[in-house]
Amino acid sequence: MLKLNTWLLPLLLLLLPMTAQAADISGVPKIRDGDHAQIGKTRIRLAGIDAPGVDQLCLNPKGDRWTCGVAARDALAQHTAGKSWTCHVLRVDKAGRSIAKCEVDGEDLGQWMVKNGWALAYVQYSHAYEGEEKAAREAKIGLWQGSFIAPWDWRVRSAKTQILGATKPPKDARRILLASASGPVAPSPDCTIKGNVNKSGECIYHKPTSRWYAQIRMKISKGTRWFCSVEEAEAAGCRETRR
Repeated sequence: MLKLNTWLLPLLLLLLPMTAQAADISGVPKIRDGDHAQIGKTRIRLAGIDAPGVDQLCLNPKGDRWTCGVAARDALAQHTAGKSWTCHVLRVDKAGRSIAKCEVDGEDLGQWMVKNGWALAYVQYSHAYEGEEKAAREAKIGLWQGSFIAPWDWRVRSAKTQILGATKPPKDARRILLASASGPVAPSPDCTIKGNVNKSGECIYHKPTSRWYAQIRMKISKGTRWFCSVEEAEAAGCRETRR
């Protein structure tokens, strides 16, 4: 047994660099939102940042709503248009997404997103981009030009959700932002799946082709919300309607 182990050890050491290298993914991606992309069949989430989903709305300096989630996605898409990404995979999350640090021409894309105000440093998992976030906040660029809800709070928002921003938010900012999330009009053309809570407390999602879709009234008081994909709805704990 000792001889076998002695023979295997050098081989294993040779394979380790190959294993690490195999974790890297390269290619021109499809941009899903400000921190999600897909290369081939691999879904990727940029490590260390949290960007607004395409369903999220923010307030500009005048207090008007704007589609900041769509803007964040478009900023990333335009910055890397047609270019190949190289993503160093750190781990795979419960949703099957590859959490990765991605680069284009040597530039860290997560860092770029936070530095330009299109994402926040996801300090729950990493403190790598706190300096970039501070600079963006002081420059009042991207999301920081007005008022907004942190992306991680947006996903579980409530009447106590904190309002962020470089300027003093309007008195009714929370009401406006929460209403926009569940109002009668979808916050984005990409976000047309309706979610509601049934009498048993289950979250149910309805695609536009669902039988009861038109009858679901989108009001925050009823616990309704818009989703941009089936994946997002299921990640929030919802199941598809059986009718």
